[in-house]
Amino acid sequence: MNIRDLRYLVALADLKHFGRAAEACHISQPTLSTQLKKLELELGVALIERAPRRVMLTEAGKEIAERARKILSEVEQLREAARQAADPEAGSIRLGLFPTLGPYLLPHVVPRLKLRFPRLELLLVEEKTEVILRMLREGKLDAGILALPIHADQLHVEPLFEEPFLLAVPEHHRLAQRSHLQLRDLAEESLLLLEDGHCLRDQALDICHLAGAGEKPGFRATSLETLRQMVAANVGITLLPVLAIKPPVPRSDSIRLLQFDDAKPSRQVAMVWRKSSALEPFLFKLVEVLRQLPEQLLSATAECGKPVKGARRAGRSTSNY
Repeated sequence: MNIRDLRYLVALADLKHFGRAAEACHISQPTLSTQLKKLELELGVALIERAPRRVMLTEAGKEIAERARKILSEVEQLREAARQAADPEAGSIRLGLFPTLGPYLLPHVVPRLKLRFPRLELLLVEEKTEVILRMLREGKLDAGILALPIHADQLHVEPLFEEPFLLAVPEHHRLAQRSHLQLRDLAEESLLLLEDGHCLRDQALDICHLAGAGEKPGFRATSLETLRQMVAANVGITLLPVLAIKPPVPRSDSIRLLQFDDAKPSRQVAMVWRKSSALEPFLFKLVEVLRQLPEQLLSATAECGKPVKGARRAGRSTSNY
């Protein structure tokens, strides 16, 4: 038995397909099949149910695959310990971010990280939250930047910052000229939301429930950019996190941004990693840099406090976007 064969078994357990598992392991399908048969002979138990067009693990196979995941994670911990001992600032860090944050946060933090750690190689992975959590558990990522709450006892959670939400409406919407916005103003409104699997969808739904609002039927976006374009096209209204409307994101004259005056809905962003990680001392150094974002970058007021053309008075809480 060797580590390589355990990787093959875990790949097959994940992908449920010999061809795709072989491709993921960068080997031929016959090689994968042969090595797994050898593993079955060595263990003396069937691990895989081989049927036409279908691959399933036996009960023993499922249990052994889960144990293999833990072993592979421990092996990765050994590699982390070696990197830590050598020089963590000159190594590589595999960092996961979710799609509604990564494109808007990275332009502001990557230059800072390169300045602070000039020899560090950042390996960035953009995936939905559940995928990042799985990759962390399997040792495929060193850390993740995610929105709270995170329910995983094996992970250390280090809060970074709070990011406010703004309401984005078309320029001729009934709320576009409001000088103040309360959550109750969304009552009976139908908001454009992301598809299932995005944490921002769950956060937006929580805000909708508090406000008595709902989801616009028949529409679910795959990205914030889709939501932005739909608002500009007068299809509906949506919630946008404040980093998603900061430069270098271009502005649009067809969208108005409104700040909430009461509940001030927001999301808490944190950095998470395995409690057993040998890189933890260095990860705390990364946290220090990530917490040094300029205050105005996370300020909703800075974006919504500007008057727009035709405003009745200065200091209102809408702006052109």
